[in-house]
Amino acid sequence: MKILVVVPTYNEKDNIPLLIQEVQKLNAELNILVVDDSSPDGTGDIVKSIGNSNPKVHLLSRAKKEGLGKAYLAGFSWGIENSYDVICEMDADFSHRPVDLIKLISAIEHKDYIVGSRYVPGGSTVNWGFLRKLISIGGSLYSRMILGYPLKDWTGGFNLWKKETLIGIDYKNVSSEGYCFQIELKYRALVNEFDGQEVPITFEERRVGQSKMSFKIVLEAFYKVWMLRYTLNIKKRIPS
Repeated sequence: MKILVVVPTYNEKDNIPLLIQEVQKLNAELNILVVDDSSPDGTGDIVKSIGNSNPKVHLLSRAKKEGLGKAYLAGFSWGIENSYDVICEMDADFSHRPVDLIKLISAIEHKDYIVGSRYVPGGSTVNWGFLRKLISIGGSLYSRMILGYPLKDWTGGFNLWKKETLIGIDYKNVSSEGYCFQIELKYRALVNEFDGQEVPITFEERRVGQSKMSFKIVLEAFYKVWMLRYTLNIKKRIPS
């Protein structure tokens, strides 16, 4: 399988060179696409420099900061247009451990998508405060209750998607941002009866920089879940 790891960035100059290095140490055949929102700290320039000597590292620069969801959608489109079989979502800040990527890749062969899950047996979080845990666990419980599917980790962003799955869920029309972007992707896959699996991961607090989580992102997820329930639950799989 031809696999692309999509990493959205905004001001991640301290993390991105190390992340690229660690991912390629684990599997030198993996391609990495950094989707950078014109970071003022020069993240894009660093990635471009790495890519000049490493053909498996790619940069997709966007004119302005438009949010995580739109960055991933741009990365999905780039990956599909360039004939990748599997596309992985991965954070730049090491909260998603590169070592767990190998487990996720191993699981995708016979599945349509893989969810890196903090809340199945073997999954965990490290160095989180009480409020962060409450928001994350509560968000997944809330989504499970409203949307009616037994997925454990709705909000996590360390996921693998086969190309056919993304096309089948009509990924270009995903409209959510923040936490709810991940919820909507998973809900579309479940509604359309794609075959997925949750694989345990360890989620660590970011090594460098500040979290981009905000109250606005959390609030959007709480009301958008209801919109998803009543706009997507009658749709059938979109022909590929």
